[in-house]
Amino acid sequence: MENNNSETNDQPIILLKDVNKWFGDLHVLQDVSLSVGKKERIVVCGPSGSGKSTMIRCINRLEEHQQGTIIVDGIELTGNLKNIDSVRREVGMVFQQFNLFPHLTVKENITLAPIWVKKMPKKDALDLAMEHLERVKIPEQADKYPGQLSGGQQQRVAIARSLAMNPNIMLFDEPTSALDPEMIKEVLDVMVDLAEGGMTMIVVTHEMGFAKTVANRMVFMDEGKIVEEAEPDKFFNNPDSDRTKLFLSQILSH
Repeated sequence: MENNNSETNDQPIILLKDVNKWFGDLHVLQDVSLSVGKKERIVVCGPSGSGKSTMIRCINRLEEHQQGTIIVDGIELTGNLKNIDSVRREVGMVFQQFNLFPHLTVKENITLAPIWVKKMPKKDALDLAMEHLERVKIPEQADKYPGQLSGGQQQRVAIARSLAMNPNIMLFDEPTSALDPEMIKEVLDVMVDLAEGGMTMIVVTHEMGFAKTVANRMVFMDEGKIVEEAEPDKFFNNPDSDRTKLFLSQILSH
């Protein structure tokens, strides 16, 4: 596939334009527009029910938007299954729940998609799995089952599993909110490493220390709308919106 870098470098890798979504009568995304450049790291925050998880789930079509446009790496997300499949191959996703297969070992969890989806030879897939387990700093857990690992280790396996598909974009939906406090740092450290390696990332999180370290841009959502977008320094020290100020005062006082 030809890659005309001269043309594509200035284009956003993710573009949402006037996106609307309803669950029944509930208008969960209201005219949401967001543009993300290559290698940009966006942190999305906001109160529960603000639409932030729904928004990132629309980016790889886990949720379907009803109005507006979503374009990922030049491909528009419509009902076209071929387009959806193409986008999902480019986009890795890590959830609050780890979603590992309990009956497969750690390395089998990681090799499953490269072998079945990418038709990679088993030996190459195993080498790749070990490379990514090194990257998330748990190569010694390769032959264990998920139930034998801590929550933080399981989440790092989930990140390694996403990376094994060589995505251009990583989406994280509250990746640390199901973890005990002492495990949060080990997962965030892996995400910081990814960010420093130039991965395009959208992260929904309440971890504001991580946001200050990693984000190029903060996005604050409330009631299905993007209320404020700003660089972290301005966002944390001098936000424009009263709703942002209230949210930050509540979350930073904990």
